[in-house]
Amino acid sequence: IQIYFLNWLSRVMRMRTFVLLAASVALFERHPASAFSPSGFSSRHSFPTKIFASEGVDNGDIFTPLRKILDQVTGGGTTATDTPAFLEDAAIDECKVVLNAAVETKSKDPELVVSSLESLEKLMRKKCRAEPEAVSELLTALDGDWRLVFTTGTADTQKKIGAKVNYFPIKAMQSFRTAAEPMEIENGIYLGDFAVIKFFGDFEFNPKSRKVEFDFDRIAVLGLTINLGKGDAAALGAASGLGSENNVKLVEKKKKPFFNWISADDTIATARGGGGGLALWKRV
Repeated sequence: IQIYFLNWLSRVMRMRTFVLLAASVALFERHPASAFSPSGFSSRHSFPTKIFASEGVDNGDIFTPLRKILDQVTGGGTTATDTPAFLEDAAIDECKVVLNAAVETKSKDPELVVSSLESLEKLMRKKCRAEPEAVSELLTALDGDWRLVFTTGTADTQKKIGAKVNYFPIKAMQSFRTAAEPMEIENGIYLGDFAVIKFFGDFEFNPKSRKVEFDFDRIAVLGLTINLGKGDAAALGAASGLGSENNVKLVEKKKKPFFNWISADDTIATARGGGGGLALWKRV
């Protein structure tokens, strides 16, 4: 039995995926092995503890070696309630496959896009809590120019039109300069390469909440730049469709408009706006 077990364990260690192992450990954590015994199978047929003693297995627990393997992969213990990090990363990648296809083709089912955005939001929230470095990586990746491709619209907009807005019909661009002091943000609507209207300002990033709080102090209309007073940008943004009416309410309460940023990488960025809507951008 020892030789058989060692050969089996050797094959397991060479496997490239540990999904089945993680599922097995979780299953046996929740249900004692006796629960799977055929009726009439007495306890005298259970695995003898001494068989596994030389392998450092306590109390006849044959899954201890598997836990050790999984610990090396995930960087921590595997329990029935924990999802191994590599499985969460795989789920994140799966969401991004859908979203990348959406920004390239604009033909993915809007409901599938929304579902992927919502799933990615939950997964990234958990990942950033467990891995603080993921937050700094997000801010670094945010730097650059982004074109808005998909948005659900704010909750108020959805109520007004009785549906969710999806693929954004015009060219709307957002730019972030994270190396500037203070960090800079631009927001504009274009006809081709010509900027019809652009807002300029600065933003702050809260690592704990991944919140981007911003304020615009200048606007360019057909190339003519004008300085803005307090609250002017929020009102103009709401009127132009670049911002939400909730931003106006925030300014009235002496608060800044914001995004709760979800993700940013080499190809796409995702966020939830202060008005509750979800948005998807393509890097340009």
